[in-house]
Amino acid sequence: MTKVAVVFHSGYGHTVKQAEAIAKGANGTLVAIDAEGHLTDDQWNTLQSADAIVFGSPTYMGSVTWQFKKFADASSKAWFTQSWKNKVFGGFTNSATMNGDKHSTIHYFMTLAMQHSGIWVGTGLMPSNSKSAKRDDVNYVGSFAGAMMTTPSDAGVDEVNAGDLETARLYGERIAQLAAQFKTQ
Repeated sequence: MTKVAVVFHSGYGHTVKQAEAIAKGANGTLVAIDAEGHLTDDQWNTLQSADAIVFGSPTYMGSVTWQFKKFADASSKAWFTQSWKNKVFGGFTNSATMNGDKHSTIHYFMTLAMQHSGIWVGTGLMPSNSKSAKRDDVNYVGSFAGAMMTTPSDAGVDEVNAGDLETARLYGERIAQLAAQFKTQ
């Protein structure tokens, strides 16, 4: 069985919903970074034993949260031994505006994955960019690099967009499928 770990930080709860959707699609395990940027030993072991790791953070001020950055810095122990080498990686983010500099966050995740000698997986989803497109369509935000979600700043946790959550679920599904293919080779 392919093991997918979804490691993320969520500031207000919206990114948790996105993480849950990715984990649902991947049949994966959620690994929540706490408010101080820490993981437990069991959570680090979950990442170590995973075939795929999916990074997630809201986009704050054009990048990941400080809690996610603290986790990333702590992952240098795995980097030093290259213990995450050849794992499959992906990433997701959320911000309040349609652009919100989310791509900077996805690029941060890509760089971190590459530093760990990992294999990056994009969404594999065409954007919903026709005149007939609706906001609840899959990949309406239009990212090939990772799952992106937009949640208005005054929206409650249960007001995240259904199309963005479906995008996340499909992305998790793709990551699990590709991780399974790499595992059998």
